Amino acid sequence: MKIGRTHYAQDINETLIGQEVQVAGWVHRRRDHGGLIFVDLRDRTGLVQIVCQPDDSGFATLDRVRAEYVIQVAGRVRARPEGMANPELASGAVEIVPHEVLLLSSAKTPPFSVAEAEEVDELLRLKYRYLDLRRPSLMRNLWLRDKSLMVVREFFHEHGFLDIETPALARSTPEGARDFLVPSRLQPGHFYALPQSPQIFKQLLMVAGVDRYYQVAKAFRDEDLRADRQPEFTQIDVEMSFMDQDAILSLMEAMLHRLFAEVMDISLDPFPRMTWHQAMKAYGSDKPDLRAGPPLVNLTDVARTVDWPVLRDAEHVVGVVLPQYQPTRKELDGWAEAARQGGASGLVWIVREAGGMRSSASKWLGDQALATLANAAHVEPGDALLVVAGNGWLPYEVAGQLRLLFARHAGRVQTGWRFLWVTEFPLFEWSEEEGRLVSAHHPFTMPHPDDIEKIESDPASVRSQAYDVVLNGTELASGSLRIYQPDLQARIFQVLGLSAEEIQNKFGFLLDAFQYGAPPHGGIAFGLDRLLMLMAGADSIRDVIAFPKTARGTDPLMNAPSPVDESQLQAVHLTVKW
Repeated sequence: MKIGRTHYAQDINETLIGQEVQVAGWVHRRRDHGGLIFVDLRDRTGLVQIVCQPDDSGFATLDRVRAEYVIQVAGRVRARPEGMANPELASGAVEIVPHEVLLLSSAKTPPFSVAEAEEVDELLRLKYRYLDLRRPSLMRNLWLRDKSLMVVREFFHEHGFLDIETPALARSTPEGARDFLVPSRLQPGHFYALPQSPQIFKQLLMVAGVDRYYQVAKAFRDEDLRADRQPEFTQIDVEMSFMDQDAILSLMEAMLHRLFAEVMDISLDPFPRMTWHQAMKAYGSDKPDLRAGPPLVNLTDVARTVDWPVLRDAEHVVGVVLPQYQPTRKELDGWAEAARQGGASGLVWIVREAGGMRSSASKWLGDQALATLANAAHVEPGDALLVVAGNGWLPYEVAGQLRLLFARHAGRVQTGWRFLWVTEFPLFEWSEEEGRLVSAHHPFTMPHPDDIEKIESDPASVRSQAYDVVLNGTELASGSLRIYQPDLQARIFQVLGLSAEEIQNKFGFLLDAFQYGAPPHGGIAFGLDRLLMLMAGADSIRDVIAFPKTARGTDPLMNAPSPVDESQLQAVHLTVKW
């Protein structure tokens, strides 16, 4: 038998009964039933059952194979006996009776079972990632990634976008996360930076007249990691000229509608839109999960009427309604502790029962004030109310966290796909670490036209023409209209505290490009790994990346990062201080 296959496992079905086929793959399971051997052969598409009796050719070979041996089987397809079909498999109605079996490769006993859906330590999984990827659940994620990217590429091609690669070695522009630096051998003391995004290059492509660009781009950020972050990740990076914000959002929404329709067979509803200010007021978050129950209740005005300074004198008083839920004292104490950990001074709770109300603040508020607050929040008998008071956005943020905690604890998070556009983010935010204003998005973001005159006089109040798309409480993409006038861009740099020399040194090439006729343009970047994580129902983006890093940024498979030879350091003019 020549090495090769005629069919993949998923192709073996009832239409092939009586035909000769040749399949190849790994032994997923082997079962010996009194001399009758069953082998589940696995390839990247699924499983197919091989059945062999002692008189069949190939029995001796199948008798000695074990899990993860690599075999090739030539045989005839037949229907499984009545009552023995497996509806969960594409090939579940048939099996293959071999007339020749070729053992291509034996295998050591794996450190964990590929066939069983058992919990395995993640470090062990990543050390043996090539085995982990054989597991059907992860192989399905690779298929999902491939199919999703095909749909995305077809969409952009149909809408006139050009797929253009941008450099992976560029100069450091430290206005965001930390850069990964690459020392130059030919220019001692100089460094490249791996791109945090192709932002500047795609803007220069708009100046060049490309008009519509996209790229499935690698990006690199040297930042603390978590379940939805990696030091290197993949973006669907997009930029367009001569389009306003509504047009950009509508086109990107159409792309997501098509992606979910073709890959997930899901028809999405139109995405609602709200400003950043509206999202913070209603949900205490700029990436709200619309599935987690009703929005927050603003109780500030009614709190002014109660005779308790804690509520009356607070800048903001915010409520979380727990519909038809009577929490225990243990639950209430847990939420109070969560509020304190979130930065609030405490939590007031009110439980409305058929015969009246009980509250953590009864002795300070009295029955009438409790009723006033409960009525303002439309709290009915059987409901409860959590109240947070404080200054600035803190009470909204804490109340938003409590809203999510309750919904998850009580099993109240709805199923489904709830998308949302959030717009008009603040242009600047204060960095306690740096002690100065920094860009909330990035320094190339166009200010809201109504706020341009306040850039120098009241920068904290300036809104941007930035937008995020959020899915089920997770930010999927972030974008904005871009500044394309050099004078306006220079003003933004000055507010950020950059001197004329720093502006010229770091961004002079961009401002120079704008002098030669820059079109109005804007764009967006989707976090592909994060999107696929949600589509796959995975808990971590590591499950949708072929070879991810750990939460500490290490690669157990290749043992990276690792020391390098002294000669390599000398070549790039570096010494290591430890």
